[in-house]
Amino acid sequence: MKTALTLAACGIALAVSATAWAKIPPPPPPTEAQKAAADAKKEKDKEAADKAKADETASQDRAVKNFQDNMRKKGKPIPKPVPVVAVSTPPAGGKAAPEGNTKKAEEKAKAGAKK
Repeated sequence: MKTALTLAACGIALAVSATAWAKIPPPPPPTEAQKAAADAKKEKDKEAADKAKADETASQDRAVKNFQDNMRKKGKPIPKPVPVVAVSTPPAGGKAAPEGNTKKAEEKAKAGAKK
């Protein structure tokens, strides 16, 4: 009895897994109305992102003004803003540079080449 139930459960599991691996047909191509709706949504999202960025910039400006006003009230000097240098990205597709071209890096490279 237990063997029959086990075999039945395995059969059901096999049938379920086979249907899960069945190829799903691709979705139909979008219609003109769907394309227009997608374009309208993109525009709406872009406008919302621009508004959010403008709101964020305005709130940052208010925070800086508030900080500077508080510093003036306390009679302290207002610090000058420090420019932030953008981080450069390494060239794409290049090999990682060794660790400062030290002997240790050269030894690692040689050991890696021997393997």
